[in-house]
Amino acid sequence: MKRSEINHLIREAIEFFNRHQFHLPAFAHWTPADWQHKGPEAREIARHLLGWDITDFGLGDFYKTGLLLFTIRNGQPQNLRNGTGKVYAEKIMIVREDQLTPWHHHRQKTEDIINRGGGRLVIELANATPDGKGLADSEVIVSIDGVEHRLAAHDQVTLNPGESITLTTGLQHKFWGQPGAGWVLTGEVSCVNDDTQDNFFYEQVGRFPEIEEDEPPFRLLVGDYPRYYAHA
Repeated sequence: MKRSEINHLIREAIEFFNRHQFHLPAFAHWTPADWQHKGPEAREIARHLLGWDITDFGLGDFYKTGLLLFTIRNGQPQNLRNGTGKVYAEKIMIVREDQLTPWHHHRQKTEDIINRGGGRLVIELANATPDGKGLADSEVIVSIDGVEHRLAAHDQVTLNPGESITLTTGLQHKFWGQPGAGWVLTGEVSCVNDDTQDNFFYEQVGRFPEIEEDEPPFRLLVGDYPRYYAHA
């Protein structure tokens, strides 16, 4: 992805969040120059990968297959193992109309995906095969706002604003915004999120983009911290 495209997407996202009165924490607005002057007090942000995260899944067409995320809070995997510190995470995302986040599942993370406003979020579901590499034909049991639903493999669930679904470990899922309904302000509340080790994609895709630096960054992505922040 080009840095100019990433900068444009972040500016659009800030406007969208503001329209929906979803207020980001102060560090969302730190510039690269701000980061270069931060001391060790900001380590948690960098080390827990809080902040802006944009991906085209390595496929080169963000508007077809892509996702914009902002991680608001997160612990680390060892917190889950020893039961101390933050054992939870929260993200806010923008899912555009017909913009696909491809099939994937998690082996450690259970998450609630929440439609917090805007359009309608469509999620297709299937159980992972025992080896974790495929899509099983078995019945899917899923909780939607605390109500159990039994679905056939590849059934789709549509979430209206205010509705949520619980995605347990081993549950394959892909999602997109319903065409014609507008962008979806999408929340995620989960146990600790580990995007480096706990995303298992059905197809060969990449999680973080390669960036062509055609202009300076407007805001840093989580992958930019080591270059701009001395205490990362």
